[in-house]
Amino acid sequence: MAGVATTSAKDAGGRGALAAAMRVVLAALLFLAIADMLAGVLLRYVVTAITDYFDWPSVSFFWAEELGEFALAWLTLLGAAVAILERTHFALSVLTHRFPPHLQRAIERINYLLIAGFGGLAAFYGWKLVLLNRPLTSPGLEINLAWLYAAALAGGLLMVFYGLALATGFLHARQSLDEAQ
Repeated sequence: MAGVATTSAKDAGGRGALAAAMRVVLAALLFLAIADMLAGVLLRYVVTAITDYFDWPSVSFFWAEELGEFALAWLTLLGAAVAILERTHFALSVLTHRFPPHLQRAIERINYLLIAGFGGLAAFYGWKLVLLNRPLTSPGLEINLAWLYAAALAGGLLMVFYGLALATGFLHARQSLDEAQ
């Protein structure tokens, strides 16, 4: 697919700016998740031992698990959408590389439309879960659980946007290592 995913400077700039903004969000979520897990371990094994030793009141650390769940849900679903644009999902080209370039492009566009369809399903059911869980709050942090399920909605909508943009040629995916050589 040497000629399939060629990118002009304009396309790479648009994809690059969009992907860079999402990478900043993903990096912040990853940092939050790591810091939260480290704080949870510190509270569980160090602070609990100190409070037990001095017979002080215990410190509640159950919020750490909830915050980690929220961060990891958002990180996973937004990261899956960005991976479509960055072409980092697993792909197996057993037969398609032998097809003519125009057929390869058609198959690639169909693939992106299928991805957009999957993203639409994720967004639809994510929206249903947001509405269903809107009255509930998490036990530790008392955050509305709709925020947890909004990750599926946001990730699904991004998958739809990226899938349709790649299928229509509005954006071009990053070239794979095989294509760049």
